[in-house]
Amino acid sequence: MEILLFVASIVLVLILCGSLYQAIATAIDRRKFPPPGRVFDVSGCRLHLIDSGPCAPAVIFESGISASCLNWTRVRTEVSLFARACAYDRAGLGWSERATTPRVTTRIVEELRALLAEAKIPSPYVLVGHSFGGLLVGAYAARYPEEVAGLILVDPLPAGEWLNPPAPHSRMLRRGVGLARRGALLARIGVVRLSLGLLTGGARRIPKGIAKLTSGAGETLISRLVGEVQKMPRETWPIIQAHWSQPKSFLAMADYLEALPASSAEAASLGPLPPVPVTILSAGHSTPAQLAERDQLARHSPNGRHIVAAQSGHWIQLDQPELVIQSIRDMVFELSGNGGSSRAL
Repeated sequence: MEILLFVASIVLVLILCGSLYQAIATAIDRRKFPPPGRVFDVSGCRLHLIDSGPCAPAVIFESGISASCLNWTRVRTEVSLFARACAYDRAGLGWSERATTPRVTTRIVEELRALLAEAKIPSPYVLVGHSFGGLLVGAYAARYPEEVAGLILVDPLPAGEWLNPPAPHSRMLRRGVGLARRGALLARIGVVRLSLGLLTGGARRIPKGIAKLTSGAGETLISRLVGEVQKMPRETWPIIQAHWSQPKSFLAMADYLEALPASSAEAASLGPLPPVPVTILSAGHSTPAQLAERDQLARHSPNGRHIVAAQSGHWIQLDQPELVIQSIRDMVFELSGNGGSSRAL
């Protein structure tokens, strides 16, 4: 009994120390990494938007399911040289507050629309969406076709893929939600911050040991996240590390994953895309079924294009950012009547 009490006391002390470490480090992060853009109150939730560039049409970037505006840093910076480039953080990610409402497609679309109105960014827009963001911008176009000039879908998530997921996909989704919620708990007591600090510093044994104890696996979402982050501009690394050391990032991921079947159903119910130019970029490892579906989507669009980024994984904007930039440039120039010159990348 005494041994159990001693162990419990040690665990309690470690939790208290970790919580204090997390609180102090979070306060330092807030001062060190203030929002680079503007923050707007949208339906009671504060959302962050970064906006730069000379002229219309505005290019609006929508990120993947767990990514912030920083995911578009290199692409957005280059696009801002020839168009108005805007990226934002969905609720709970980056510098935006976590929302209390379900994270389903139509609600997210309405929040983005209200944010653009608050920021006084006029339509029509060129919407650029990666993965889950591709599903969202397609839903925006279907719901508000008069506000969309063109779409660029970067390895998009098809609306039907998670509409009625088979049993293995459902289990994977439930596991993802569970791990995200567990990640939030570990973030509260400083474990995520410690693991990320060690991983980015090159140490792997201790983070893998922590992952083994907490999730039953040696490699976790944290390890994969660090691998993708290291493809981004180096100056963004400590900011992303600070964001993913916060519980809200994991809770937001759980919210979006949990709502994914409902989000897919809502997106599918909105019907086909309007007759606007569409460029689709597919990862090199896309399945034949995905390629065929995207080919068909491009054929039914005026000036539709489907490009396979053979040298890229899912994160094309990180693996081949020049291809995404050129695709946006071509569309913007064509919409402005200046023509455009596509080049092989």
